[in-house]
Amino acid sequence: MSTEQRGEEDQQATGAPVQAWSSMMEQYRRIKENAETYPYVWASYILVYGGFGLWFTYRWRKLRRTEDRVRVLQERLRKLVETEESTKSAASVEKAPPPSANKPPR
Repeated sequence: MSTEQRGEEDQQATGAPVQAWSSMMEQYRRIKENAETYPYVWASYILVYGGFGLWFTYRWRKLRRTEDRVRVLQERLRKLVETEESTKSAASVEKAPPPSANKPPR
């Protein structure tokens, strides 16, 4: 009895992919017939959605380039601030009076 159940399970398991494949091929055949029947409609779809795709790609790339420029400018600004801070700290160390000058004379 268990072998009969296994055989039925195997048939169901292999039947599902075959059924999905045949359903997909039927869908493709219907789309192909529709495209051959109404070529101008499909051409307009391709034109419109292709245009949207090109515009989206253009804007995406422009955004990425702008972000890259901003990152470079932020890095330059960070380095500039670091050099200014280091020169200020070096100048304050040079101008600081010696510790013995702060003691009152006896």
